[in-house]
Amino acid sequence: MSKPIVSLVNVEKWYGENHVVKNMNINIAEGEFLTLLGPSGCGKTTTLRMISGFELPTSGVIKVEGESVEKKEPYQRNVNTVFQNYALFPNMNVYDNVAYGLKVKKVPKDEIHERVTKMLKLVQLEGFEKRRVNQMSGGQKQRVAIARALINSPKVLLLDEPLGALDLKLRKQMQIELKRLQKKLGITFVYVTHDQEEALTMSDRIAIINQGILEQIDTAYNIYEHPKTRFVAGFIGESNIIDAVVISEKDGCYTLGTEVGNVLGQTENEKLAVGDSVAISVRPENMLFSQTPVEGFRLKAMVKEHIYVGNLIKMILTLNDGTEIKINRFRAEDLARVGEMVYLYWELEKGVILKDKKIIDTDSARDIQGGDPDEEE
Repeated sequence: MSKPIVSLVNVEKWYGENHVVKNMNINIAEGEFLTLLGPSGCGKTTTLRMISGFELPTSGVIKVEGESVEKKEPYQRNVNTVFQNYALFPNMNVYDNVAYGLKVKKVPKDEIHERVTKMLKLVQLEGFEKRRVNQMSGGQKQRVAIARALINSPKVLLLDEPLGALDLKLRKQMQIELKRLQKKLGITFVYVTHDQEEALTMSDRIAIINQGILEQIDTAYNIYEHPKTRFVAGFIGESNIIDAVVISEKDGCYTLGTEVGNVLGQTENEKLAVGDSVAISVRPENMLFSQTPVEGFRLKAMVKEHIYVGNLIKMILTLNDGTEIKINRFRAEDLARVGEMVYLYWELEKGVILKDKKIIDTDSARDIQGGDPDEEE
């Protein structure tokens, strides 16, 4: 990555005894669209507000363009923020809202007019100059807020769930427009959302935050296909996560014992030891099934139901211990019948082994070798 335009180094935030952000380290490249993603209360908005200056870190360093800014006021940082509620002036028209920052800086009127006109064209609001903001739709207000933030030519634009108040159709439309705008201007966007699809659609990289901890920062593809932690695997999209223990290893392939049968898995780089507690994550579209046993896999499940969700059909199965497994297919003929017993397996590269602190019944996992499948009927 090129020299970062924003850096967070060992940033911590406490509210009394509540540890909200824990040792946060993030480098954001110039021109990058980075999304901070996580559930409500995970610390993502607090992190954004510390970058903007609306919150001060308890400890750590925040740099913008290589300069420490954690003790500077918001107006002293070369960043602007777009809030979820837009924070527009309801008594002003569109033109005056967008021009406000320039007027405060006493920019000449001719330059203000030129820049406002250019900015309104950029956000596709030409002809709305005299419109009162309380007479506008949510999507239009959002564009006004973005235009007002961008007109000051910030190096970094911070966006705190700016699409959260919009309906689904408009939100998807604005996702595309925001990404187009960011690419056209080349400005660094730091975007906060709890919407996984939004993050996957818009971001160059995604930072997954959980309980104040940065779990993984990577491209959307790697976040989805190669999650590093159990939380990331379960939070992004759907995933079947099965607890296991390492029983043996041969030529980079591991035999993993679960409490309902053995499976196979492999890791990309990390070496595992016999006895390690792990979890294996398999996306529903990558989960395979067979009417007969597959070598190395003794994971038996019963088909519980089919759920039609438009573009695909979900097959819900249950393992012997009650664990629910999901399989996604596009055609009904690719499904097993409800009530049928099948054997589950996956291509080794599609099963992601995660080092996991959760302890399963190791003795049971070691004892279960799958047995004779026919005896389990």
